[in-house]
Amino acid sequence: MIRGLRVAAVCVVSCGVLVAGLLAGSTAGSRVVFHHPRVPAPRPPTRAAGWASSNWSGYAVTGSGYNSVTEAWTVTAAARSRKATYSSEWVGIDGYNNNSLIQTGTESDYYSGSAHYSAWWEILPAAETVIPSITVRPGDAMTASITHGSGSAWTITITNKSTGASFTTSKSYTGPQTSAEWIEEAPTVGGRVGTLANYGLATFDPGTVNGQNPLLNPNEGGAMVQKGVQVSTPSNPDIDTDGFNAKYGSTAPAPPSS
Repeated sequence: MIRGLRVAAVCVVSCGVLVAGLLAGSTAGSRVVFHHPRVPAPRPPTRAAGWASSNWSGYAVTGSGYNSVTEAWTVTAAARSRKATYSSEWVGIDGYNNNSLIQTGTESDYYSGSAHYSAWWEILPAAETVIPSITVRPGDAMTASITHGSGSAWTITITNKSTGASFTTSKSYTGPQTSAEWIEEAPTVGGRVGTLANYGLATFDPGTVNGQNPLLNPNEGGAMVQKGVQVSTPSNPDIDTDGFNAKYGSTAPAPPSS
């Protein structure tokens, strides 16, 4: 596995202009949803992570030659809120320090007086594509993989293990393959980073990169900061360094038991 230099602080990069406009692919209701590259944010109010972002929290490894990534997680429940709030759990390649991104995950949003859940895949610059053949509910056990084949061919697979429904698609992708990540995100809706939904606790475990244990360390974890408030915080890696928990708020949770 090629790991390269690990990044322990906020990288100063241009993560690009948030894509606006109605691109074909996906909506949350009538809302077009994007899962954008990491948008750097000031150092979090509590130092419980190696980097900070206004739209990501979780873990990212950086280097070169990332050609596959996997993850398992449990779909979180979006808490009731007075205004629209959004959250996603996903696994992907690129986006930490560039404007490319291939990814798949689940959505847990609250708007128009009710919670909304879905599975999706996305390759920027297009919006997410909802997968109607997979029904998603809070507590469902999900697995996903993104794998490079030959040339520009990639395979995206996501499975709801609780229902047995699975989806696979083959797509062309030519990103630089310089990061792999496991992320709790506030997606971009209507051209702006959405307010993060109170998702409670998300468990990402186990994950792999290039077919091997990612050997996560705390400096590869990132917290989400919105309007000066830390709204999502990862745990330290679990004992076998292939998973972590993320919690809504500024307090780092304990890692998973395995």
